[in-house]
Amino acid sequence: MREMIKKEWQLSDEETFHILRKGKNGVLATVDAEGQPYCIPLDYVVVNGLVYFHGPKNGHKLDNIAQNNRVCFTVIGSAELVPNALTTKYESVVVFGNAFVVEENELVMVMREMVHKYFPDKAEAGEKIIEQYKSQCVVVRIETTHITGKRKV
Repeated sequence: MREMIKKEWQLSDEETFHILRKGKNGVLATVDAEGQPYCIPLDYVVVNGLVYFHGPKNGHKLDNIAQNNRVCFTVIGSAELVPNALTTKYESVVVFGNAFVVEENELVMVMREMVHKYFPDKAEAGEKIIEQYKSQCVVVRIETTHITGKRKV
């Protein structure tokens, strides 16, 4: 992996994972069999340092992961325009890794984490939704091979 050009903007591992955990949405990048890039915004959770997302059992992203499980996932923690300087303050994380569809026990654990992250006061309703839809969706785990965090202030 390339080193970051602006080393003064690079974040520590602790800061990087803080931004990754607190982020609400990220963008997953995959490549199809013909080499065409495909990016899609996703809700996600981080559990034990691993990124997880869920979705339907078929579709473009899963087709791409099945033929090439190398992925890139990006989260923008914050962004703010600085009009007087014609620039932007921001913090972001880029994760490179390999994506794997998980088994049902891990799927249920991740779905509970998703409910807790996005709807913390809806645990009971979340259990009902998980039970209703767990057979209709998949959860994918990204095992990180490289991660960087950056902050420009």
